Amino acid sequence: MNRKKGIITLVAAVLLLLAGTYVAVFGLDAGKTGSAANIKQGLDLAGGVSITYEVVGEGDPSAEDMADTIYKLQKRVENYSTEAQVYQEGSDRINIEIPGVTDANAILEELGKPGSLTFLDKDFNEVLSGTDVADAQAAYQTNSMGNQEPVVSLTMTAEGTEKFAEATKAAYPNHDPIYIVYDNSVISAPAVQAEITDGKAVINGMSSFEEAENLASTIRIGGLKLELEELRSNVVGAQLGSAAIRTSLLAGAIGLGLVILLMIAVYWIPGVASSLALGIYTVLMVLLLNGFDITLTLPGIAGIILSIGMAVDANVIIFCRIREEIAAGKTVKASIKIGFQKALSAIIDGNVTTLIAAAVLYFMGTGTVKGFAQTLALGIVVSMFTALVVTRLILDAFYAVGIQNEKFYGRAKARRPIDFLGKKAVFFVLSGAVIIAGFIAMGVYKNSTGDPLNYSLEFKGGTSTNVTFAEDMSIEELDEKVVPEIERISGDANVQTQKVQGSNEVIFKTVTLDVDQREELNRMLEEDFGVDPETITSETISSTISSEMRSGAILAVLVSTVFMLLYVWFRFKDVRFGASSVAALLHDVLVVLAFYAIARVSVGNTFIACMLTIVGYSINATIVIFDRIRENLASGGSREELKELVNRSVTQTLSRSIFTSLTTFIMVAVLYVMGVSSVREFALPLMVGIACGAYSSVCLASAFWYLLRTKVVRRSAKQKKADK
Repeated sequence: MNRKKGIITLVAAVLLLLAGTYVAVFGLDAGKTGSAANIKQGLDLAGGVSITYEVVGEGDPSAEDMADTIYKLQKRVENYSTEAQVYQEGSDRINIEIPGVTDANAILEELGKPGSLTFLDKDFNEVLSGTDVADAQAAYQTNSMGNQEPVVSLTMTAEGTEKFAEATKAAYPNHDPIYIVYDNSVISAPAVQAEITDGKAVINGMSSFEEAENLASTIRIGGLKLELEELRSNVVGAQLGSAAIRTSLLAGAIGLGLVILLMIAVYWIPGVASSLALGIYTVLMVLLLNGFDITLTLPGIAGIILSIGMAVDANVIIFCRIREEIAAGKTVKASIKIGFQKALSAIIDGNVTTLIAAAVLYFMGTGTVKGFAQTLALGIVVSMFTALVVTRLILDAFYAVGIQNEKFYGRAKARRPIDFLGKKAVFFVLSGAVIIAGFIAMGVYKNSTGDPLNYSLEFKGGTSTNVTFAEDMSIEELDEKVVPEIERISGDANVQTQKVQGSNEVIFKTVTLDVDQREELNRMLEEDFGVDPETITSETISSTISSEMRSGAILAVLVSTVFMLLYVWFRFKDVRFGASSVAALLHDVLVVLAFYAIARVSVGNTFIACMLTIVGYSINATIVIFDRIRENLASGGSREELKELVNRSVTQTLSRSIFTSLTTFIMVAVLYVMGVSSVREFALPLMVGIACGAYSSVCLASAFWYLLRTKVVRRSAKQKKADK
């Protein structure tokens, strides 16, 4: 790049940043298209529609039917938003909360139907509805060739059996298809091979068992067992309040500003280049969140924070490499080129492992997990682009315009290797003690309270109290005056508050209140705030995180962990690298779990996001160290030399590990200091996880690998020779 191109590149970068910032703040038109204000937000940030349905019919429905209907509705409302919530209220009511929707009538009719699954004949007359199907399961059956093939096994209800017999009788002579339609889309069109009178049928022609499972699942969720009718619908405000959102955004801006200043102070000209790139990253994220119509919630912000940390991490890896090349006697120009080349594998491997986790979480997760995965995946892709392309162009441009003296880029200082492996026993004992203490704490609390962790109402359910105040009170006023009293009475430090738009009605959600607590709450509201007790109603509500969502999240994490292990094994050509990465990752999860148990931090929606953030962060930091070990292994050596090689590799990447953890920690710490109570409960364990991730990557991961390499796993003859 010559001087002229360098000037053009720098001017273009600044103009892009300014233009992107303008769009992010003011938007492209009067509707603020493309701006941060136009990003779809969840219930916690922006509010939405709350609809309560009541089961039609006499008597209370069974718990099984209610749970089944809630699960099916949860799957259906995710078409509106991955952050939608469905939970039980009382014995025969179901409450649905959908963020970002202001017109309840637009969705009431569809959600109120018994089901949206239909079976149509060749003339598209309806022959069955979704409620006529009692069950649908994936299975194997032996085909005419004697081979096992995946199929979907259908079982009809008594009424459905009669309808299906008539439909198959009419379709059988010409082997006409019966179309299975879900939400106006044909999901299967099996041809009728016989008249079926017993209400049991199979659908064959599946390419895999997974395809059969997916079709069976869609058929199961397509019909609701219970008939519902609307009881009430309201537009509710943000749970956090506008002031809380403003302070969170301000905290994010301050944190990013501090990170930029730190980057410039430590890395000088490369720091300036990365700061411009981080600015461009930020405006690109705003534009893309708009473009992909992603719903942003507090857990989603965690995904963005993590991706910012990874964007900084990529730059730090590159800049450290550049300084090492300068110290080795290379010119600045050559050092920049070689630095990017040598950093490439660590950046790609670290980001791809996290991207794999995000992909698995998106496809297997539900609700908050899916929303977190979306923002994380988007952030990873954008951060890789800005680090490898934008930062490179800007850095080359600075060199081209005449900033070529090595003093502007820095020179790596030779450091004596630290004997991390020599202290591995201390690290193992320390980590083991913390994890054991966590399990002991969970056992003690399990015996005393019935729960090993401090589960919030999202996990346990609780009490929803509707209160109509004499005057309109803002969320901020409620948080300042009313909520502390409710926290005192309920013992719940995570009270959720929602205002009903166009009225003085407020909904308070807490952990389950007993009769005495409800009476004390009603008395407090009447005496301190002049509330008419006749306007206070309380209902028991179920958890918003269903057992299916919890098991799905756990399964998604396990599957993503396996895929990450396989990827690291493939890239490093050694399963021990993958196994060590997973061991360090498991350590971090258990330590943070211990913190939740000992500190009694509330376990709610943000708990899942926090754990997922730690998984992504930890694996990325470990990969960087393993990449350096892999590079240094080319020299071979004796067992003692292998130990020195590992210590040298960890020491060489130590500044990167500390600096990246520090910058990410700063982002979350500012959020903790400035945020409201619910934000702080989210930020605090995240800070612990970031610190723990840095510790495990530096002190444990390489020790795990060294033990596997030298003592546990049987080595090949070539490896034995190399170690000798």
